[in-house]
Amino acid sequence: MKDQFLWVEKYRPQTIDECILPETLKETFKNFVASGELPMFLFAGGAGVGKTTIAKALCAEVGAEYMFINASVENGIDLLRNQIKSFASSVSIESSTKVVILDEADSLSAQMQTGLRSFIEEFSHNCRFIFTCNFKHKIIEPIHSRCAVIDFKIPSSEKPKVAAAFYRRVMDILSQEGVTDVDSKVVAKVVETHFPDFRRVLNELQRYSVTGRIDTGILLNLSGESFKELIGYLKDKDFGNTRKWIAKNSDIETSQLFSLLYDNAVEYLDANSVPKLILILADYQYKAAFVANSELNNIAAMTEIMVGCKFK
Repeated sequence: MKDQFLWVEKYRPQTIDECILPETLKETFKNFVASGELPMFLFAGGAGVGKTTIAKALCAEVGAEYMFINASVENGIDLLRNQIKSFASSVSIESSTKVVILDEADSLSAQMQTGLRSFIEEFSHNCRFIFTCNFKHKIIEPIHSRCAVIDFKIPSSEKPKVAAAFYRRVMDILSQEGVTDVDSKVVAKVVETHFPDFRRVLNELQRYSVTGRIDTGILLNLSGESFKELIGYLKDKDFGNTRKWIAKNSDIETSQLFSLLYDNAVEYLDANSVPKLILILADYQYKAAFVANSELNNIAAMTEIMVGCKFK
């Protein structure tokens, strides 16, 4: 993996022990490995928390041959009839276990999921399925009932420990990559800002590390004056500049933008408008999981805030 350019792939954990997870969750996976058998799994959780990494690590540790499918890209009916059926029905030469990893399975249509349900039953003697998703409510109940459902949630009591472990991992990666001019407090802030999206942290650090250092410049993406600009446009009901701001900052995750608006609501909004803002953000956060154009979804949310909320 060391010839990989992307840090998220180059430094992807290869074993359960290498994964940064709450201890209770890690022990659960270790027990499955110790048994030598994998059940059908449904992994649910936010982006970048390690669902795909765990799926691959499980296969590696039990010596399973696996097929990896990005369901957000490959989701046509031919995928079932050709690739999956061919793989699941054949006997593995290399091992006794075969696994189909369906990444981002919440992108699959209900019809496709229904077809997979019958495949799970038909090939259960020869092949296991691991589904990963951000939103488990988008996976049909018959698949839920056939899988061990694992929520990648980090209890509040374990968040400091998990974040600290990831901080140490990140500092080690920066050292291995020869990035020595590093402000450790800035790295800690990046981890805190994007936690628990470990993938986002690594991508942000790699992007900024081309300067040869990690300093406060990495924190300017969505903070301070930039965010105040947006608040000013919303307060003035300036749709044109709000739209330009959203377009200019299109690389910002919807969840990060909405979290900032939520966290600062009391400072910028009239007290009676805070509940309205929360309802708007919750509505568009939910819609973000379905829309084809996230920029359009974000500007629609900002428009509702302009119209429905009163600023101080």
